[in-house]
Amino acid sequence: MSIQVRNVTKRFGRFTALHGIDLDVHSGELLALLGPSGSGKTTLLRIISGLDAPDTGSVILHGEDATRKNPRERRVGFVFQHYALFRHMTVFNNVGFGLRVLPRRRRPSKAEIRDRVFALLKLVQLENLADRYPAQLSGGQRQRVALARALAVEPKVLLLDEPFGALDAKVRKELRRWLRRLHDEIHVTSVFVTHDQEEALEVADRVVITNEGRIEQVGTPDEVYQHPANPFVYHFLGDVNLFHARIDGGAAHITGHPAAVHDGQSGADPDTTEAFVRPHLLELSIEPNGTNSFEATVAHVNPAGPFVKVELISKWGVPLQANVSQECYRALQLRRDLRVFVVPKEIRTFADTKRAEP
Repeated sequence: MSIQVRNVTKRFGRFTALHGIDLDVHSGELLALLGPSGSGKTTLLRIISGLDAPDTGSVILHGEDATRKNPRERRVGFVFQHYALFRHMTVFNNVGFGLRVLPRRRRPSKAEIRDRVFALLKLVQLENLADRYPAQLSGGQRQRVALARALAVEPKVLLLDEPFGALDAKVRKELRRWLRRLHDEIHVTSVFVTHDQEEALEVADRVVITNEGRIEQVGTPDEVYQHPANPFVYHFLGDVNLFHARIDGGAAHITGHPAAVHDGQSGADPDTTEAFVRPHLLELSIEPNGTNSFEATVAHVNPAGPFVKVELISKWGVPLQANVSQECYRALQLRRDLRVFVVPKEIRTFADTKRAEP
């Protein structure tokens, strides 16, 4: 089922949570709503579900206006961050709850409910835990029960609000890969909210990046990471080093002065702008190398992991981060107070994208 959000605005008192949102979710895709806290992503999810109503605008499900329909009429399954399981019910009864409370004319027989529940428990790999209670399960198992319960009523749309937010890092990684595999099996149109960039980029077919109630960019994980639409997206999707740069002949040259993070160009000189460089795109050497090479001093080295994280202080006093290979770390014998030269291998600049006030 496709989802179309058209010119949706939502206010809470004087605060505008959503500003005229337009969004298309393709049938059968897994879409991530990604943004910082307070960016409007959960509000948008609740409006799609029917739990909240927009002040203006409409929600269209598979070509039909559903703006005034309740969640049951929309055939929406909702998975919350904190599971929302019934503590006094077994896993089996939690999963089957939505089926048992359907109107009599739509309610399956007891045998059909039993078959569907066990099929879902097998799908989420919990068929051996049907008689347990939520308190006897791990966090990851509870979240899979919550997902099975949402799927039991055969929703046309599956909505997940920070589904792994209450879990530790290792379980989160395991479950998000599992969710991707599950989605590839069932192909139900799914939208999930997250503030975890890695989670969105790993799991989703497309990512919607929100900020202050507006959509900054929509695209595949590769598109939003490799081709960010503006400074906010670039800065939000991972670590970044920020410089001033001089534009000369279409090329950016680092000038090194500290720059504050904001949308658009900075300074009065039209030939200077903010320049962004990812930590893994800073190359270190012992000798000067290239026109953009500049001197820096190693402040700290963290060699744990596949990449070595090197904190630097540039000759202008600006803190920087470089991620280098273990081979580079050993070859340069990187250590505190060592003088090195830094070469940005890829510099990203943006045209002026300051947003006009409504």
